[in-house]
Amino acid sequence: MTDRDLEGWTLAFDLDGTLVETHVDLVGTLNRMLVQKGLPEVPMEGASALIGGGARALLQHGFEQAGAPVEAARDPALFDAFIADYIDHIADHSRPFDGVVETLERLKERGAILVVATNKRTDLSERLLTKIDLVRHFAAVVGPDKVSARKPSGAHLKEAVAMAGGDPSKAVMIGDAAPDTEAARDAGMPCVVVTYGYTPIPPEDLGGDVLIDSFEDLEEAVDGLLSDFYVMRALSKA
Repeated sequence: MTDRDLEGWTLAFDLDGTLVETHVDLVGTLNRMLVQKGLPEVPMEGASALIGGGARALLQHGFEQAGAPVEAARDPALFDAFIADYIDHIADHSRPFDGVVETLERLKERGAILVVATNKRTDLSERLLTKIDLVRHFAAVVGPDKVSARKPSGAHLKEAVAMAGGDPSKAVMIGDAAPDTEAARDAGMPCVVVTYGYTPIPPEDLGGDVLIDSFEDLEEAVDGLLSDFYVMRALSKA
């Protein structure tokens, strides 16, 4: 029988670049938008670090790379076309990173509440997670449209944890980029940073509490953070 030693704790996860490898579908949509405008495609890997910035940042990157006026990338009709195309191709190639499914299952068995706290729109996040059969693991999926302020504001994490039925004072953030670490710091939460995600900043420079190279290392990282938490609490009462 599994020891439910994580009861009372909530783990908040970023989506793109942390739980799911999404860059092929996102950059694929970007390239279709560029081709429609008579512009050259961008290399798949070259744009992946911008995934966390959202569709608008991707579009701007594509137009900059093509030497086209950046103002054209801000056209609301182009943004709407991007979203419509992405919805149609949201899970063509997107898959959970290695170890995600098994690790989430073990964390739930140990009593943890799991929540997604992402800057991706909630409807898009839920659609993606449903398509790849991950949504069942989470008590809530919380995009920026469901909270008072998006990451890097700590309000996003606190409100997401509360929506999942958790206590923000007993939560850990797991992410891959600056919005995640900054939001965790703002919310007073420890943060685990995955090194395989989408960030233009080296993972070791993001300011997280623990770095992991594989999602399969998450349990050990969380256990270490919680051990430190209980030690510090005991010392404060001594």
